[in-house]
Amino acid sequence: MTTGLRFLVLGSAAGGGLPQWNCNCANCAAARDTSSGLLLQTQSSLAVSLDGETWAIFNASPDIRQQIQQTPHLHPKGLRHSPIRSVVVTNADVDHIGGLLTLREKQGFDLFCTATIGGVIDANPIFGVLDPAIVRRHAIRLDETFFPLEGLEARIFAVPGKVALFLEGDTPDLGLEGEQTIGIEFLVGGRRAYYIPGCASLPDWLCGRLHGADLVFFDGTVFADDEMIRAGTGHKTGRRMGHMPIMGDEKGPGSLHSLSGLEIGRMIYVHINNTNPIWRDGPERKAVTAAGFEIGHDGMEIGLA
Repeated sequence: MTTGLRFLVLGSAAGGGLPQWNCNCANCAAARDTSSGLLLQTQSSLAVSLDGETWAIFNASPDIRQQIQQTPHLHPKGLRHSPIRSVVVTNADVDHIGGLLTLREKQGFDLFCTATIGGVIDANPIFGVLDPAIVRRHAIRLDETFFPLEGLEARIFAVPGKVALFLEGDTPDLGLEGEQTIGIEFLVGGRRAYYIPGCASLPDWLCGRLHGADLVFFDGTVFADDEMIRAGTGHKTGRRMGHMPIMGDEKGPGSLHSLSGLEIGRMIYVHINNTNPIWRDGPERKAVTAAGFEIGHDGMEIGLA
């Protein structure tokens, strides 16, 4: 019996999680200190259900074993069983497909992805551990309806992005709109929700699509475009990595400004990098919450009746 859309944030952090294994930035150091109050966060993933019994997973994080273990809803109910009915992949980044290797234990589920993302999976023979006799692959097309769970109507749509890091050439196209980076639209009982963990920009057409939505999970990778450079943890900007910064600058507006006028019911940042200052109390976090936005965290649950 349908009870309404139910969302569980399995992982709220970007690739590497919080703390990242080789990083001792201020956030990572605090996350290792149990007295700091900053909790560990796993890599990007979302679980969705209509009845609380069967679930669809959106992005298979490398942390998926830990995420399942800390989420009783996803525990097996029999000797060999899983309430996970399907997995949907929004891009071919390692933090979104690496967990498929954990789901290799001869347990059946439906795997939904675009033909482009499926081609990346097929090109790496290690993913052959997913027995095609029991892991049923479905190629989904942009703007066509599919059902990751019975009764759960969803559509995928292209969002600005780029190919996965391990597929980049010397000069990757940072404004691609196609099957390599997608957003998910959920439609149940007149309610609209969106999951967009990776997005390079918010053009007018995308703002129009999100306008008036009941719920949006959006890419919160970096607060400032040059955040990683200033932190000394990397040499790439957020935009170079294919992620729109939360705060705008002379190069363009940030997602906080672009999304603020769209009359969205609840706006939640996910896929948050370990360097992002919104993880901790401070002016950046206050700017986000003062605008009515929420900061996702592992175990966060949201329901739409």
